[in-house]
Amino acid sequence: MEVILRDHVEHVGERGEIVKVADGYARNYLLPRNLALPATDANRKRVERERKIVEAREAEERGAATAIATRLGALEVAITRRVGENDQLYGSVTNADIADALKAKGFEIDRRKILLPDPLKALGETTVPIKLHRDVTAQVKVSVVKES
Repeated sequence: MEVILRDHVEHVGERGEIVKVADGYARNYLLPRNLALPATDANRKRVERERKIVEAREAEERGAATAIATRLGALEVAITRRVGENDQLYGSVTNADIADALKAKGFEIDRRKILLPDPLKALGETTVPIKLHRDVTAQVKVSVVKES
């Protein structure tokens, strides 16, 4: 079945593309979630009008995300934790802890946007990626220091 994508769908295509997908995938996933429309002439015109509006909004969001990314790139976050013998951390530093530290610095970042593969379990400095937009990722230096 040919459908016109109304939004970016991972591993399928970008917004506005006409793609061929399995009938069941289109009927059971894409169409009920308004991620796609059947490929008809009326729908093509409708998607073209929507695309112009979304491109303007997308450019504005990308610009705002880029501005935040440059501010975050110059930022260094220090998180203090209790340590035991041999500088072993009690617990770990998670993306929620990093989000709280960023909030204290004035940045309201959702913890799910912090791409921390595993919690930090050692003292030291780590660069953590934060996905602010589909095309914009900021790098923040996170230092885990021991509590004195």
